[in-house]
Amino acid sequence: MIEGLWTLENLIALITLAGLEIVLGIDNIVFVVVVTNKLPEASRNAARRLGIGLAMFTRIALLLAISAIMGLTAPLFTVFEQIVSGRDVVLLTGGLFLLAKATHEIHDKLEGPGFEEGHVRSQYSYTSAIIQILLLDLVFSLDSVITAVGMAQHIGVMVAAIVIAVIVMLLFAGPVSEFVSNHPTVQMLAFSFLLLVGIFLMAEGMHKHIDRGYIYFAMAFSLFVEFLNLKMKKRRKAALSGS
Repeated sequence: MIEGLWTLENLIALITLAGLEIVLGIDNIVFVVVVTNKLPEASRNAARRLGIGLAMFTRIALLLAISAIMGLTAPLFTVFEQIVSGRDVVLLTGGLFLLAKATHEIHDKLEGPGFEEGHVRSQYSYTSAIIQILLLDLVFSLDSVITAVGMAQHIGVMVAAIVIAVIVMLLFAGPVSEFVSNHPTVQMLAFSFLLLVGIFLMAEGMHKHIDRGYIYFAMAFSLFVEFLNLKMKKRRKAALSGS
């Protein structure tokens, strides 16, 4: 059975699926950073690892329940001649959650009580952070798992792809979090990404397909422009200190 599993075809499927899961994981890393940065500094790394680790088991559990997941594409009811399935409900709920979360965070940063971080974080629960990470990963898992089913025939290949993607997320969540914490403008950019992803999920839930490539290009271009801004700021600071 093992010999039949790791064929050339399945190996290509594994590489493709691992790449897909890693790309989808970019959204998760951004959200994990936003959520855990509200916690006390000593708790952030543990929260990130626990949240992402539990998310891996969530995805694997969804894969093992693959028949139930695929059943979510069956019509539940109709609204204004639009057929709504269980998958649509999950995507719409996840999109609204992201829009509300990002809007709240932007408001908190711009109009919060004096940017007193200690005050904000004292109101924020470690358990709440983990629950939010798991809920969001559940939304993205549903979408990626349904896509994965059409690309691979063996559960083992899908599980391996998920494990690879989670390892990559664990490796990069820390450096991404530290960078975002040190640059407030990047934090605002991260909140904007959450708004973008929320709109994308809602569009998918309403059967308005948007190529993910456009979403990731917008994110990559915005980050490129911000890196140029940060580099120019660093040069200006160096020039002022030199003079």
